[in-house]
Amino acid sequence: MPRRGTPLGAGVRVPFAQFIVKVHGRCNLACRYCYLYAGPDHSWRARPARAGDDVLDRTAARIAEHARTHALPALSLVLHGGEPLLAGADRLGAFADLVRERVPDGCWVDAAVQTNATLLDAAGTDTLARHGIRVGISLDGGLPEHNAARVDHAGRPSWAAATRGARLLAERAPQAYAGVLTVVDPSTDPVAVYESLLALDPPALDLLLPHGNWSVPPPGIPGGDPAGAPGTPRRTPYGDWLCAVFDRWWDAGRREVRVRLFQECIGLLFGLPGATESLGLDPLGAIVVETDGAIEQVDSLKSAYDGAAGTGLDVFRHTFDDALGHPAVLARQAGAAALAPACRACPLLAVCGGGHYAHRYRAGGGFGHPSVYCADLDRLIRHIAARLAAVTVGSGT
Repeated sequence: MPRRGTPLGAGVRVPFAQFIVKVHGRCNLACRYCYLYAGPDHSWRARPARAGDDVLDRTAARIAEHARTHALPALSLVLHGGEPLLAGADRLGAFADLVRERVPDGCWVDAAVQTNATLLDAAGTDTLARHGIRVGISLDGGLPEHNAARVDHAGRPSWAAATRGARLLAERAPQAYAGVLTVVDPSTDPVAVYESLLALDPPALDLLLPHGNWSVPPPGIPGGDPAGAPGTPRRTPYGDWLCAVFDRWWDAGRREVRVRLFQECIGLLFGLPGATESLGLDPLGAIVVETDGAIEQVDSLKSAYDGAAGTGLDVFRHTFDDALGHPAVLARQAGAAALAPACRACPLLAVCGGGHYAHRYRAGGGFGHPSVYCADLDRLIRHIAARLAAVTVGSGT
Protein backbone atom coordinates (compact mmCIF):
# COMPACT_ATOMS: atom_id res chain seq x y z
CA MET A 1 0.00 0.00 0.00
CA PRO A 2 1.52 3.39 -0.93
CA ARG A 3 2.26 5.43 2.17
CA ARG A 4 0.61 8.81 2.64
CA GLY A 5 2.46 11.46 0.69
CA THR A 6 3.58 9.05 -2.02
CA PRO A 7 2.84 10.46 -5.50
CA LEU A 8 0.35 8.33 -7.36
CA GLY A 9 0.91 6.85 -10.75
CA ALA A 10 -1.78 5.88 -13.23
CA GLY A 11 -3.98 3.07 -11.95
CA VAL A 12 -2.66 3.12 -8.37
CA ARG A 13 -5.42 3.01 -5.76
CA VAL A 14 -5.00 3.95 -2.11
CA PRO A 15 -7.37 2.10 0.26
CA PHE A 16 -9.87 4.05 2.30
CA ALA A 17 -8.76 4.63 5.86
CA GLN A 18 -11.63 6.82 7.04
CA PHE A 19 -15.23 5.62 7.03
CA ILE A 20 -17.84 8.30 7.67
CA VAL A 21 -21.10 6.61 8.63
CA LYS A 22 -24.36 8.58 8.69
CA VAL A 23 -26.05 7.06 11.71
CA HIS A 24 -28.73 9.74 11.55
CA GLY A 25 -29.72 11.81 8.52
CA ARG A 26 -31.54 14.70 10.18
CA CYS A 27 -30.43 17.56 12.43
CA ASN A 28 -32.06 19.23 15.40
CA LEU A 29 -30.56 22.55 14.26
CA ALA A 30 -31.24 24.61 11.14
CA CYS A 31 -28.00 26.57 10.77
CA ARG A 32 -28.60 29.29 8.21
CA TYR A 33 -25.36 28.61 6.34
CA CYS A 34 -25.66 24.79 6.26
CA TYR A 35 -24.45 23.51 2.88
CA LEU A 36 -26.04 20.11 3.51
CA TYR A 37 -29.66 20.93 4.33
CA ALA A 38 -29.86 24.43 2.86
CA GLY A 39 -27.67 23.75 -0.17
CA PRO A 40 -28.26 22.47 -3.70
CA ASP A 41 -28.26 18.74 -2.87
CA HIS A 42 -31.63 17.34 -1.78
CA SER A 43 -30.79 13.63 -1.67
CA TRP A 44 -31.24 13.56 2.12
CA ARG A 45 -34.98 14.12 1.73
CA ALA A 46 -35.52 10.70 0.15
CA ARG A 47 -33.40 8.81 2.69
CA PRO A 48 -34.49 7.34 6.02
CA ALA A 49 -33.92 9.56 9.01
CA ARG A 50 -31.94 6.87 10.82
CA ALA A 51 -29.67 4.11 9.61
CA GLY A 52 -31.35 0.76 10.22
CA ASP A 53 -29.79 -2.25 11.91
CA ASP A 54 -29.35 -3.93 8.53
CA VAL A 55 -27.42 -0.93 7.17
CA LEU A 56 -25.13 -0.74 10.19
CA ASP A 57 -24.51 -4.49 10.22
CA ARG A 58 -23.65 -4.55 6.53
CA THR A 59 -21.48 -1.44 6.84
CA ALA A 60 -19.47 -3.01 9.66
CA ALA A 61 -18.96 -6.10 7.53
CA ARG A 62 -17.82 -4.04 4.53
CA ILE A 63 -15.39 -2.01 6.66
CA ALA A 64 -13.91 -5.22 8.07
CA GLU A 65 -13.68 -6.67 4.56
CA HIS A 66 -11.76 -3.61 3.33
CA ALA A 67 -9.45 -3.68 6.35
CA ARG A 68 -8.72 -7.37 5.76
CA THR A 69 -8.19 -7.02 2.01
CA HIS A 70 -5.67 -4.22 2.45
CA ALA A 71 -4.17 -5.29 5.80
CA LEU A 72 -5.00 -1.91 7.32
CA PRO A 73 -3.13 -1.38 10.59
CA ALA A 74 -5.65 1.28 11.64
CA LEU A 75 -8.76 3.05 10.42
CA SER A 76 -10.91 5.99 11.40
CA LEU A 77 -14.62 5.50 12.06
CA VAL A 78 -16.53 8.79 12.09
CA LEU A 79 -20.12 8.67 13.33
CA HIS A 80 -21.85 11.49 11.53
CA GLY A 81 -25.14 13.05 10.49
CA GLY A 82 -27.18 15.22 10.51
CA GLU A 83 -26.86 15.19 14.25
CA PRO A 84 -25.62 11.70 15.18
CA LEU A 85 -26.69 11.97 18.83
CA LEU A 86 -30.30 11.84 17.61
CA ALA A 87 -29.59 8.12 17.15
CA GLY A 88 -28.72 7.79 20.83
CA ALA A 89 -25.35 7.29 22.50
CA ASP A 90 -26.05 3.61 23.19
CA ARG A 91 -26.60 2.95 19.49
CA LEU A 92 -23.39 4.76 18.58
CA GLY A 93 -21.47 2.75 21.15
CA ALA A 94 -22.93 -0.53 19.95
CA PHE A 95 -21.99 0.20 16.35
CA ALA A 96 -18.42 1.19 17.25
CA ASP A 97 -18.11 -2.06 19.21
CA LEU A 98 -19.48 -4.02 16.23
CA VAL A 99 -16.88 -2.57 13.87
CA ARG A 100 -14.09 -3.34 16.35
CA GLU A 101 -15.33 -6.92 16.67
CA ARG A 102 -15.44 -7.41 12.90
CA VAL A 103 -12.08 -5.95 11.82
CA PRO A 104 -9.05 -8.26 11.75
CA ASP A 105 -6.82 -8.64 14.78
CA GLY A 106 -4.24 -5.88 14.86
CA CYS A 107 -6.41 -3.27 13.16
CA TRP A 108 -6.93 -0.28 15.44
CA VAL A 109 -10.30 1.50 15.13
CA ASP A 110 -10.25 5.18 16.11
CA ALA A 111 -13.92 6.00 16.64
CA ALA A 112 -15.23 9.55 16.85
CA VAL A 113 -18.54 11.36 16.69
CA GLN A 114 -19.04 14.88 15.29
CA THR A 115 -21.86 16.67 17.12
CA ASN A 116 -23.30 20.13 17.69
CA ALA A 117 -23.18 19.24 21.43
CA THR A 118 -26.72 20.48 22.18
CA LEU A 119 -27.84 16.94 23.08
CA LEU A 120 -24.81 16.00 25.17
CA ASP A 121 -25.76 15.06 28.71
CA ALA A 122 -24.00 13.24 31.54
CA ALA A 123 -25.35 9.79 30.66
CA GLY A 124 -24.57 10.13 26.96
CA THR A 125 -21.09 11.47 27.65
CA ASP A 126 -20.34 8.56 29.95
CA THR A 127 -21.61 6.09 27.35
CA LEU A 128 -19.50 7.52 24.54
CA ALA A 129 -16.40 7.57 26.74
CA ARG A 130 -17.02 4.00 27.91
CA HIS A 131 -17.15 2.81 24.30
CA GLY A 132 -13.95 4.65 23.41
CA ILE A 133 -15.64 7.19 21.13
CA ARG A 134 -13.98 10.59 20.94
CA VAL A 135 -16.29 13.59 20.66
CA GLY A 136 -15.72 16.47 18.25
CA ILE A 137 -17.92 19.54 18.62
CA SER A 138 -19.04 21.90 15.86
CA LEU A 139 -19.26 25.47 17.14
CA ASP A 140 -18.71 28.87 15.53
CA GLY A 141 -17.18 30.48 18.60
CA GLY A 142 -17.35 30.54 22.38
CA LEU A 143 -19.66 33.55 22.65
CA PRO A 144 -23.35 33.81 21.75
CA GLU A 145 -22.79 36.48 19.11
CA HIS A 146 -20.51 34.11 17.21
CA ASN A 147 -23.30 31.57 16.84
CA ALA A 148 -26.17 33.73 15.64
CA ALA A 149 -26.65 31.53 12.56
CA ARG A 150 -26.72 28.28 14.57
CA VAL A 151 -30.40 28.10 15.49
CA ASP A 152 -32.98 25.35 15.88
CA HIS A 153 -35.94 24.81 13.58
CA ALA A 154 -37.95 27.40 15.50
CA GLY A 155 -35.21 30.00 15.08
CA ARG A 156 -34.06 29.79 18.70
CA PRO A 157 -30.32 30.12 19.43
CA SER A 158 -28.39 26.95 20.21
CA TRP A 159 -25.36 28.53 21.87
CA ALA A 160 -26.38 27.98 25.50
CA ALA A 161 -27.07 24.27 25.01
CA ALA A 162 -23.98 23.74 22.84
CA THR A 163 -21.54 25.38 25.23
CA ARG A 164 -23.16 23.59 28.17
CA GLY A 165 -22.47 20.32 26.36
CA ALA A 166 -18.89 21.31 25.57
CA ARG A 167 -18.15 22.25 29.18
CA LEU A 168 -19.76 19.03 30.43
CA LEU A 169 -17.54 17.00 28.10
CA ALA A 170 -14.39 18.87 29.13
CA GLU A 171 -15.14 18.37 32.84
CA ARG A 172 -16.64 14.89 32.83
CA ALA A 173 -14.67 13.04 30.12
CA PRO A 174 -11.64 15.07 29.01
CA GLN A 175 -10.06 11.91 27.59
CA ALA A 176 -12.95 11.71 25.09
CA TYR A 177 -12.82 15.38 24.05
CA ALA A 178 -11.50 15.43 20.47
CA GLY A 179 -11.78 19.18 19.95
CA VAL A 180 -13.83 21.91 18.31
CA LEU A 181 -14.53 22.47 14.63
CA THR A 182 -15.18 26.08 13.59
CA VAL A 183 -16.08 27.51 10.19
CA VAL A 184 -14.21 30.74 9.45
CA ASP A 185 -16.35 33.87 9.34
CA PRO A 186 -14.27 36.86 8.19
CA SER A 187 -16.85 39.30 9.58
CA THR A 188 -15.84 38.29 13.12
CA ASP A 189 -12.82 39.34 15.14
CA PRO A 190 -10.42 36.41 14.61
CA VAL A 191 -8.53 36.73 17.88
CA ALA A 192 -11.74 37.16 19.87
CA VAL A 193 -13.19 33.99 18.32
CA TYR A 194 -9.99 32.05 18.96
CA GLU A 195 -9.73 33.15 22.58
CA SER A 196 -13.42 32.47 23.23
CA LEU A 197 -12.91 28.89 22.06
CA LEU A 198 -9.90 28.46 24.32
CA ALA A 199 -12.26 29.06 27.24
CA LEU A 200 -13.99 25.76 26.35
CA ASP A 201 -10.70 23.87 26.94
CA PRO A 202 -10.55 22.05 23.60
CA PRO A 203 -7.48 19.87 23.05
CA ALA A 204 -7.60 20.75 19.33
CA LEU A 205 -9.19 23.22 16.91
CA ASP A 206 -10.18 22.63 13.32
CA LEU A 207 -10.57 25.88 11.35
CA LEU A 208 -12.49 25.23 8.14
CA LEU A 209 -13.20 27.48 5.19
CA PRO A 210 -16.93 27.65 4.40
CA HIS A 211 -17.88 25.57 1.40
CA GLY A 212 -18.21 27.69 -1.71
CA ASN A 213 -17.06 27.60 -5.31
CA TRP A 214 -16.67 29.75 -8.41
CA SER A 215 -20.38 29.62 -9.21
CA VAL A 216 -21.61 30.14 -5.64
CA PRO A 217 -18.72 31.98 -3.99
CA PRO A 218 -18.36 32.31 -0.22
CA PRO A 219 -19.18 35.69 1.38
CA GLY A 220 -16.56 38.31 0.59
CA ILE A 221 -15.12 36.57 -2.48
CA PRO A 222 -16.28 37.61 -5.95
CA GLY A 223 -16.13 34.20 -7.65
CA GLY A 224 -16.53 34.48 -11.42
CA ASP A 225 -13.82 33.25 -13.78
CA PRO A 226 -11.15 31.07 -12.16
CA ALA A 227 -8.80 31.29 -15.13
CA GLY A 228 -6.84 34.22 -13.77
CA ALA A 229 -6.85 33.16 -10.12
CA PRO A 230 -3.19 32.26 -9.45
CA GLY A 231 -1.11 35.42 -9.21
CA THR A 232 -4.08 37.71 -9.78
CA PRO A 233 -4.45 40.34 -7.04
CA ARG A 234 -7.58 39.57 -5.04
CA ARG A 235 -8.95 40.40 -1.63
CA THR A 236 -8.06 37.79 0.97
CA PRO A 237 -10.56 38.11 3.84
CA TYR A 238 -10.24 34.46 4.87
CA GLY A 239 -6.47 34.44 4.56
CA ASP A 240 -6.24 37.63 6.63
CA TRP A 241 -8.49 36.13 9.33
CA LEU A 242 -6.44 32.94 9.51
CA CYS A 243 -3.15 34.84 9.58
CA ALA A 244 -4.35 36.84 12.58
CA VAL A 245 -5.25 33.65 14.45
CA PHE A 246 -1.97 32.04 13.42
CA ASP A 247 0.04 34.95 14.84
CA ARG A 248 -1.89 34.80 18.12
CA TRP A 249 -1.34 31.01 18.32
CA TRP A 250 2.32 31.17 17.23
CA ASP A 251 3.24 34.01 19.57
CA ALA A 252 1.74 32.10 22.51
CA GLY A 253 4.18 29.27 21.84
CA ARG A 254 1.70 26.88 20.15
CA ARG A 255 1.04 25.30 23.55
CA GLU A 256 -2.52 26.49 24.18
CA VAL A 257 -4.18 24.14 21.71
CA ARG A 258 -3.41 22.10 18.61
CA VAL A 259 -4.66 23.90 15.50
CA ARG A 260 -4.83 21.28 12.79
CA LEU A 261 -4.74 23.61 9.77
CA PHE A 262 -1.63 25.39 11.00
CA GLN A 263 0.17 22.22 12.04
CA GLU A 264 -0.59 20.60 8.69
CA CYS A 265 0.69 23.63 6.81
CA ILE A 266 3.91 23.70 8.83
CA GLY A 267 4.45 19.99 8.26
CA LEU A 268 3.90 20.31 4.51
CA LEU A 269 6.30 23.24 4.34
CA PHE A 270 8.90 20.94 5.89
CA GLY A 271 8.13 18.24 3.33
CA LEU A 272 6.12 15.95 5.60
CA PRO A 273 3.03 14.09 4.34
CA GLY A 274 -0.33 15.68 5.04
CA ALA A 275 -3.50 14.33 6.58
CA THR A 276 -6.15 16.89 5.71
CA GLU A 277 -8.42 17.35 2.72
CA SER A 278 -7.79 21.10 2.66
CA LEU A 279 -4.05 21.10 1.92
CA GLY A 280 -1.41 18.95 0.27
CA LEU A 281 -1.44 16.35 -2.46
CA ASP A 282 -2.23 13.24 -0.44
CA PRO A 283 -4.93 11.12 -2.10
CA LEU A 284 -8.52 10.87 -0.98
CA GLY A 285 -8.81 8.49 1.96
CA ALA A 286 -12.41 8.95 3.11
CA ILE A 287 -15.70 7.40 2.03
CA VAL A 288 -19.26 7.93 3.28
CA VAL A 289 -22.10 5.51 3.99
CA GLU A 290 -25.54 7.15 4.02
CA THR A 291 -28.49 6.11 6.19
CA ASP A 292 -29.87 3.89 3.40
CA GLY A 293 -26.51 2.19 2.84
CA ALA A 294 -25.53 4.23 -0.22
CA ILE A 295 -21.77 4.63 -0.65
CA GLU A 296 -20.95 8.23 -1.45
CA GLN A 297 -18.06 10.62 -1.65
CA VAL A 298 -17.56 13.18 1.11
CA ASP A 299 -20.45 15.53 1.96
CA SER A 300 -18.56 18.68 1.00
CA LEU A 301 -19.17 17.86 -2.67
CA LYS A 302 -22.88 18.38 -2.06
CA SER A 303 -22.18 22.10 -1.86
CA ALA A 304 -21.45 22.05 -5.61
CA TYR A 305 -24.62 20.58 -7.13
CA ASP A 306 -27.36 18.02 -6.50
CA GLY A 307 -25.94 14.51 -6.76
CA ALA A 308 -22.28 15.54 -6.81
CA ALA A 309 -21.34 13.03 -4.08
CA GLY A 310 -23.25 10.09 -5.55
CA THR A 311 -21.57 6.93 -6.85
CA GLY A 312 -24.53 4.61 -7.53
CA LEU A 313 -23.02 2.07 -5.11
CA ASP A 314 -24.29 0.68 -1.80
CA VAL A 315 -23.01 -1.58 0.96
CA PHE A 316 -25.49 -4.35 0.15
CA ARG A 317 -24.35 -4.91 -3.45
CA HIS A 318 -20.87 -3.40 -3.57
CA THR A 319 -17.56 -3.43 -1.73
CA PHE A 320 -15.46 -0.43 -0.83
CA ASP A 321 -12.99 -1.67 -3.43
CA ASP A 322 -15.75 -1.08 -5.98
CA ALA A 323 -15.85 2.51 -4.76
CA LEU A 324 -12.07 2.78 -5.22
CA GLY A 325 -12.64 2.09 -8.90
CA HIS A 326 -15.30 4.77 -9.34
CA PRO A 327 -14.15 7.42 -11.85
CA ALA A 328 -14.74 10.30 -9.43
CA VAL A 329 -12.69 8.59 -6.71
CA LEU A 330 -9.92 7.79 -9.18
CA ALA A 331 -9.85 11.47 -10.18
CA ARG A 332 -9.47 12.50 -6.56
CA GLN A 333 -6.61 10.03 -6.06
CA ALA A 334 -4.72 11.31 -9.10
CA GLY A 335 -2.79 13.98 -7.16
CA ALA A 336 -1.29 16.83 -9.16
CA ALA A 337 -2.33 15.23 -12.44
CA ALA A 338 -5.96 16.16 -11.72
CA LEU A 339 -5.21 19.83 -10.99
CA ALA A 340 -5.53 22.88 -13.22
CA PRO A 341 -2.39 23.79 -15.23
CA ALA A 342 -2.00 26.98 -13.19
CA CYS A 343 -1.94 24.93 -9.99
CA ARG A 344 0.64 22.48 -11.34
CA ALA A 345 2.90 25.43 -12.22
CA CYS A 346 2.47 27.12 -8.82
CA PRO A 347 5.48 27.07 -6.44
CA LEU A 348 3.11 26.36 -3.54
CA LEU A 349 1.69 23.22 -5.16
CA ALA A 350 3.10 20.70 -2.68
CA VAL A 351 1.64 22.62 0.28
CA CYS A 352 -1.62 23.95 -1.14
CA GLY A 353 -2.40 20.93 -3.29
CA GLY A 354 -5.01 22.95 -5.17
CA GLY A 355 -7.04 23.47 -2.02
CA HIS A 356 -10.22 21.63 -1.06
CA TYR A 357 -11.69 19.69 -4.00
CA ALA A 358 -15.21 21.10 -3.53
CA HIS A 359 -13.90 24.66 -3.69
CA ARG A 360 -12.58 24.17 -7.25
CA TYR A 361 -16.00 23.68 -8.84
CA ARG A 362 -17.50 25.88 -11.51
CA ALA A 363 -20.84 25.10 -13.17
CA GLY A 364 -20.20 23.86 -16.70
CA GLY A 365 -16.50 23.35 -16.01
CA GLY A 366 -16.37 20.78 -13.23
CA PHE A 367 -13.64 20.65 -10.60
CA GLY A 368 -10.61 21.27 -12.80
CA HIS A 369 -9.94 24.78 -11.52
CA PRO A 370 -7.89 26.43 -8.80
CA SER A 371 -9.67 26.84 -5.47
CA VAL A 372 -12.01 29.79 -5.11
CA TYR A 373 -9.82 30.43 -2.04
CA CYS A 374 -6.63 30.47 -4.12
CA ALA A 375 -5.57 33.96 -3.03
CA ASP A 376 -6.47 33.29 0.62
CA LEU A 377 -4.45 30.07 0.69
CA ASP A 378 -1.52 31.84 -0.95
CA ARG A 379 -1.69 34.54 1.72
CA LEU A 380 -1.81 32.05 4.60
CA ILE A 381 0.90 29.69 3.33
CA ARG A 382 3.34 32.49 2.54
CA HIS A 383 2.67 34.12 5.91
CA ILE A 384 3.36 30.88 7.79
CA ALA A 385 6.47 30.26 5.70
CA ALA A 386 7.73 33.76 6.55
CA ARG A 387 7.21 33.19 10.28
CA LEU A 388 9.08 29.87 10.04
CA ALA A 389 11.91 31.51 8.08
CA ALA A 390 12.24 34.24 10.69
CA VAL A 391 12.70 31.63 13.41
CA THR A 392 15.22 29.69 11.34
CA VAL A 393 17.26 32.80 10.52
CA GLY A 394 17.02 34.05 14.09
CA SER A 395 18.32 30.76 15.48
CA GLY A 396 21.24 30.72 13.06
CA THR A 397 20.21 27.38 11.50
